Amino acid sequence: MSRALMIGAGGVASVAAHKCCQNDGVFKELMIASRTKLRCDDLAAKLAKMGTKTVVTTAQVDADNTQELIALIESYKPDLVINLALPYQDLTIMDACLATKTNYLDTANYEPKETAKFEYKWQWAYQERFKEAGITAILGCGFDPGVTGIFSAYALKHHFDEIHYIDILDANGGDHGYPFATNFNPEINIREITSNGRYWENGEWIETAPLEIKREYNFKEIGDKDMYLLYHEELESLAKNITGIKRIRFFMTFGEKYLTHLRVLENVGMTSIEPIQFGGQEIIPLQFLQAILPDPASLGPRTVGKTNIGCIFQGIKDGKPKTYYLYNICDHQECYREVGSQAISYTTGVPAMIGAMLLLDGRWGGAGVFNVEEMNPDPFMDALNVWGLPWKEDFSPVLVD
Repeated sequence: MSRALMIGAGGVASVAAHKCCQNDGVFKELMIASRTKLRCDDLAAKLAKMGTKTVVTTAQVDADNTQELIALIESYKPDLVINLALPYQDLTIMDACLATKTNYLDTANYEPKETAKFEYKWQWAYQERFKEAGITAILGCGFDPGVTGIFSAYALKHHFDEIHYIDILDANGGDHGYPFATNFNPEINIREITSNGRYWENGEWIETAPLEIKREYNFKEIGDKDMYLLYHEELESLAKNITGIKRIRFFMTFGEKYLTHLRVLENVGMTSIEPIQFGGQEIIPLQFLQAILPDPASLGPRTVGKTNIGCIFQGIKDGKPKTYYLYNICDHQECYREVGSQAISYTTGVPAMIGAMLLLDGRWGGAGVFNVEEMNPDPFMDALNVWGLPWKEDFSPVLVD
């Protein structure tokens, strides 16, 4: 019998919970816990209508409080904690898993509240402690990071002797109809976009101004899109774990309307994470902005179009140059019809369930802290086709200059 504790009740958690309940042969019991228990109860009520055999319960927990987390884990005794809370809370949840010797999985790396720094160093520092405890931590098991790492491991295992260049391309061709909204947590999304870009080349990090490097690319089933170089955490882990890499970059698409709104908000200080005094109390402008923007979990019924996320690889096979493109197309409205979500949450929540499944059924494991590309990619790739994110291949892709 497998029992999982899911921390978080937002859009990604909703998708992951739906998928766990579809996969009730593995997920026999599921507890959903967050700071606001009502959100967990609402999600549990939706899951109950599925006719699942998974026994779903809910709880209230403050994921910033390690002792509360320990008490909940000791009470429920899960085989795995699935962390779908905020990235700020990764370390408190990992601490609770260490204290209770419970396996751990997340979708995004830790970042401190006070500064937008996207690094794995804080979580990699847990390696020896998780190893000594005999438990597994899987980091970054969403899509990017997550599936992009699996794609890289799969490409190296089956198509290359050496991979020299990786370009990760994340395109959202969806339209939600709002003048300005973000497709996942606004605070995390805007911190990411307004930070300096970085990419790995010839053994060192090269830093750029935010959105300084722009390219146009023709995405299959979506068309021509403007995309911009960002720093994304999987660059750090892939540069470490995929040997032979000479350069790895990450690009994400943005429309001009979105960027115009973002520039205005940035210019007037609304994207700042520095506290200010307002009405006799201290507030953080970006958190205030998040409170007035549409909730990403509400975008599902009004978002139309598709996403295209994948990796272009260049390297050597049998002494000859080779290029290879692995990608997924995901339709916003199909996601909404299935689980009540738009595709951005879907493409993160499905991989979280798959990684959890592979840990619980023993196909993934080991004592220590791992990024997904360190695991066997084959069962994950098979599961993507089964659980709603089928992948496609292109052996002669157009390369990014």
